[in-house]
Amino acid sequence: MTNINNLLIGILFGFLAQILTFFQLQGQMKFEWVKENYWLTVLAGIPISMLFMYSVKNMIIAFNGEMWPSRLFGFSIGAIVFTILSWLVFSEPLTTKTYVCLFLALLILLIQLFWK
Repeated sequence: MTNINNLLIGILFGFLAQILTFFQLQGQMKFEWVKENYWLTVLAGIPISMLFMYSVKNMIIAFNGEMWPSRLFGFSIGAIVFTILSWLVFSEPLTTKTYVCLFLALLILLIQLFWK
């Protein structure tokens, strides 16, 4: 059984890390500040990495030491965050293919949570 507090902390930090990563990597296409401050953007990777590490640590604790659930959660959270932010920030259309991928990402999360 999962430890719900660790799982929620892992998910929260995972979402935050994915959001920051989106702006770190894709921000240069939209925001001049990111493009003009290359090294500050690169250095932002240090705290972002720490968020990912804290997220993974808590998810591994939540799943009693199993590593695969944290990896699959991270993948799914990343797909969800990227889709939402690319739609909001860059006005990219949500196609049928995108909806199918989002459905699969959510399905992966549900499998990790409920399939024993």
